[in-house]
Amino acid sequence: QVALVESGGGLVQPGGSLTLACQASRRIESTVAMSWYRQGPGNQRAWVATITIDGSTNYANSMKGRFIISSDNAKNTLYLQMDSLKPEDTGVYYCNIQSRFGDYWGQGTQVTVSS
Repeated sequence: QVALVESGGGLVQPGGSLTLACQASRRIESTVAMSWYRQGPGNQRAWVATITIDGSTNYANSMKGRFIISSDNAKNTLYLQMDSLKPEDTGVYYCNIQSRFGDYWGQGTQVTVSS
């Protein structure tokens, strides 16, 4: 069994920055891609960004230019650097690791953007 633990969430003012981390309890074999999702208040979980095993990245349109997804495979850790945060970025952020044997999800970390 693999556990994914997110950290780095918190309260930040509009225009501020946060960096989220998602650490896996062990290396996940046959990883295909790693992603971040967000669930805002009253909303469904929505895709934020993905990094594939070859390093290619993709972002939801509203995150382009503000968020950067990266990974440190030696540390089994996925990151999401978030800049120029807006109130609409508020929500619970979840990491997801897609492997050939199934998907793994973290428990989520709360991000609140408010003055």
